[in-house]
Amino acid sequence: MKDRIILEGSRLQLTLDRLCHQIIENHGDFKDTCLIGVQVRGVKFANRLHQNLLQILDLSEINYGKLDVTFYRDDFRRRDSPLVASRTEMDFLVEGKRVLLIDDVLYTGRTIRAALDALQHYGRPKNVELVSWVDRRFNRHLPIQADYVGVTVDALEEAYVKVEWKEEYDQDRVLLYPKQ
Repeated sequence: MKDRIILEGSRLQLTLDRLCHQIIENHGDFKDTCLIGVQVRGVKFANRLHQNLLQILDLSEINYGKLDVTFYRDDFRRRDSPLVASRTEMDFLVEGKRVLLIDDVLYTGRTIRAALDALQHYGRPKNVELVSWVDRRFNRHLPIQADYVGVTVDALEEAYVKVEWKEEYDQDRVLLYPKQ
């Protein structure tokens, strides 16, 4: 298998716009809704989603936080080298709010389970919905499903899905490539 581009350019922007409009349909003015990006890679997608929503809705602010899940993961003690945590940046509580939990790739579901555990330190949300840029439908370890999906990729364990944003790379794209 060679590298394959799943999504890029105008199709990628169209997909992002579609996701924003689906979310707006269900959350209206975002008065009781907050966005929370899962550190590290989910934040890159969450930043883009947040900016697009502000622009589309002509709002100056939507509650937006960045959540680190490093020490909530079920594998953090099983690594050969110590993990380095990212900084959680949330200056609000989620008590009674509708939470949009945002991550780049939904694969096994373990990161989202960790995020749900970490989120509890900030209150009890009214509800939590998952926004995933890429949903890898196969190989789910936990019964977790995204409410909003940019693109679904049917990839076996022998392949990786990588999301590249132009803020870090030279362009926006989603790639499928073989494990080395």
